[in-house]
Parts: sequence; structure tokens; C-alpha cells
Amino acid sequence: MQILHIDSAITGTNSVTRELTADIVASLKQAHPEAKVDYLDLAVNAPGHLNAQSMGFRTGQAAATDVERQENALSEALVSQFLAADVVVVGAPFYNFTIPTQLKAWFDRIAQAGRTFKYTATGPVGLAGDKKVIVASARGGMYSTSDAGQAMEHQESYLKVIFGFMGLTDVSIVRAEGIGMGPDAKAAALQTAKAKIEQLEAVAA
Repeated sequence: MQILHIDSAITGTNSVTRELTADIVASLKQAHPEAKVDYLDLAVNAPGHLNAQSMGFRTGQAAATDVERQENALSEALVSQFLAADVVVVGAPFYNFTIPTQLKAWFDRIAQAGRTFKYTATGPVGLAGDKKVIVASARGGMYSTSDAGQAMEHQESYLKVIFGFMGLTDVSIVRAEGIGMGPDAKAAALQTAKAKIEQLEAVAA
């Protein structure tokens, strides 16, 4: 088993999603001791946002400069790493109603026509293979319990759409919600999330 472990929270050791992704990966390793882990810390080393120099994989044009060649190589390395994974564990905090820009930059690099999806006469088809995705989600407020909250939520919904677009529909969410609503609420949210991880561990075993 090849695990791709991705963190994107900018809050370091105070991050709830980092704590949860570490627990998820530890559980996977316990169930599959032979598993290998690749780790990406996007808060420390995020790919640059798409620009004229990094669009080569979208346009199909050959790189004409050293910068373009470097950008193409980075995009190729990221998509190859993603495609090689059997399980993808993503730490996705909730920033301004959506995911961190660092994580969005990663998705922009791996969403490549001909590699992770293709267009057909009947619509797009995902090419990313049969992978398991586990998302560690953290939110300061409560968004899953009301229609108004769900309307403002573009984090988990976006992740399900983009992974589904690439053909990945086996997506589990480990959610800690309401962590900004006081110590008791945070403790309860973490307890709920860790119980979900235990359920995933039982399934994996």
C-alpha cells in the first residue's frame, strides 16, 4: 500500500487537521505495516498558483524557458505521486468557507486532462484509478446542521466534486466541527472525529 499524506493547515502544532491526519495515517500503518508513506506539507512547500509559466500541461505547448521546464517538472512530479498512491489522506481546514489556497494550488497541478481525467462525447471521465480518499476536515463553526450552514460550505463539497471528477468516489470525511466555539465544543468535536477514525480503522483491518 502506498499512502499519500497531505497537510495544508497554516497553524502548525495548533492544527486540528494535522492531528487528525497523523492519527489516520497511524491507523492505516497499524492495519498495514508494509505501507509506505509520502508526505506533502503544503503550508511549507506549496506549488505556485497557475500562471503563464506553469500552464504547459494544459496547453500542450513545449516549455520554452528554464522556468517553464521547472514548472512542468513540478506538475509532473505531483501528478505522478498522486497517481501512484493507493490511499490519499488530506488535511483540509475550513478557511473563509472553503479549502486553503495551498491545497487548491495542488489540485490545480494534478487536475490534468489525459492524466487524471478526460473529456468524451458523453462528458468527463475520471482516470485517477481506484483509490481511497480520507479527508480530515475541521471547522470553527457548525455548518453541517442547517441549510444556511450547508449553503456556505465549499470545503467538503468541493473536495468530493474534484475527487469525483478525477474518478475517485470512495471518499470518507473525518470531521471536527465547532472547534472555535469553546473548549468543551472543541473537545466534543475531536472525540467525534477520533471515533470516526476508529471506525475507519476497523474497516481497514
